[in-house]
Amino acid sequence: MWLRDRSGTEPVTARSPLRARRILSWVALVIAVVAGVFFLVRAMSTGEEVWRWEAVIAAAVAVTAAVDLLVLRRRSGGQHGDQQ
Repeated sequence: MWLRDRSGTEPVTARSPLRARRILSWVALVIAVVAGVFFLVRAMSTGEEVWRWEAVIAAAVAVTAAVDLLVLRRRSGGQHGDQQ
C-alpha cells in the first residue's frame, strides 16, 4: 500500500483521543442522569407526555455514555488480562 513507506514522525508524536473521549462520556453520563431524573419528576408532577419522552431520551444518552465507558475500560485494560 502507499502508506507503508511513511517516513514521518506520526507514531512518535501521535496522541490518543481516548482520554478526551472518556471525559466527554463521563460528562454526558452525569448530565443525562441529572436531566433524566429532572424530566421524570416533571412528568410525574404534571402528567404531560412530553416530559416522559424527554426522560426516555436522557436515559438513552446515559446508557450510550455508560456503554462507551465500558468499551474504553476494556480497551485500556483488557489486553493484559486476556493472556493467562
